[in-house]
Amino acid sequence: MDRRSFVTGLAIGGAVGAGAGIALQNQDSQKSAKTETVAAPAVATGKRTLTMVTSVPHGFAVFDSAAVYFANAVTEMTDGQITIEKKAAGELVGAFEVFDAVSSGQADIYHSADYYFGGQHPGLYYFTSVPFGATTEELMAWYYHGGGHDLHDKVGQMFNLKSFLCGSTNMQPGGWFNKEINSADDLSGLKFRMPGIGGKALELTGASVQSLPGGEIYQALASGAIDGAEWIGPYADEKLGFQEICKFYYTGGFHEPGSALCASFNRDIYDSLTPSQQSVMFNAAAAATMHESVGATANNAAALERIVAQGVKPMEFPDDVWDSFGVAAEKAMDAYMDDDLYKEIRQSYNASVTQSAKWLDVADRTFVRQRARVLGV
Repeated sequence: MDRRSFVTGLAIGGAVGAGAGIALQNQDSQKSAKTETVAAPAVATGKRTLTMVTSVPHGFAVFDSAAVYFANAVTEMTDGQITIEKKAAGELVGAFEVFDAVSSGQADIYHSADYYFGGQHPGLYYFTSVPFGATTEELMAWYYHGGGHDLHDKVGQMFNLKSFLCGSTNMQPGGWFNKEINSADDLSGLKFRMPGIGGKALELTGASVQSLPGGEIYQALASGAIDGAEWIGPYADEKLGFQEICKFYYTGGFHEPGSALCASFNRDIYDSLTPSQQSVMFNAAAAATMHESVGATANNAAALERIVAQGVKPMEFPDDVWDSFGVAAEKAMDAYMDDDLYKEIRQSYNASVTQSAKWLDVADRTFVRQRARVLGV
């Protein structure tokens, strides 16, 4: 199915994601968003070009793919009335400068992972991923049906932003290492690239953690500046060539069990759009989220097979390493509980994940376990 057919079906069908539970501006979970749309001034006339700054170079699989999909969908869904000009990291501002650029009005939109900007407000961590947190399916249930979108907007208002999830990487592996991790002691002194609260938790285990932009990871690994790194998953990682440097790939990770990307508008720009254009932005972003999520699922297994054929050894962390991650993750997330909005976001997120997991455990996960037992699939 081509993109135009997909986004047209999205607009008239009302459902975005099989398994993700994304709904087209649904009446239950998006009442406040819809109210904002109706109230916005209908002053946008004629064709417009909006500048979107991103945190990765052009062509990065999954990450930049989501930005491209979103930009193309907006143009198609507005019949060419709105064009998005995408600027890669470094073309207008640096990879981690996009938040400030859009907040201040230097650019119109950013596409990134909001946990890069947890220093602006720690609540933003939850709109990418947190350690031992939601899977993609659970995250989408919270965001679109459990109040997550409204809380994202609440944070955005503090910085003159209007934000939507816009892309998904699904579960991210534990990452690439230049040595085996046989016990929690092996984490001490490890120089590792990991952003977000996951990175803060890893630091508490004794590792030396860096939060490098995606475009800088390969060189840091090749030069020995870092001992390992996590990125997205086999499909995206293979394209960056990490298998040429590191031969140990831990396929299960604690830090990002279901990661989302984000498109954030300068709020003045967003408010200048017509109500129908605002609806397009929400739905184009939701479509990009579903498209990239299922794309990762479709492509990762084959990519892992190719990586293994090149001499990479897929690994699993020992239980004591997982235990160390768990203790550190709780400490890292507890550190922000004196912030009322962070506390509200965390409690909302946890309550939603708990409810989703109750159903998934007795339904989906039971089926997958039995399918593996009966059919070996």
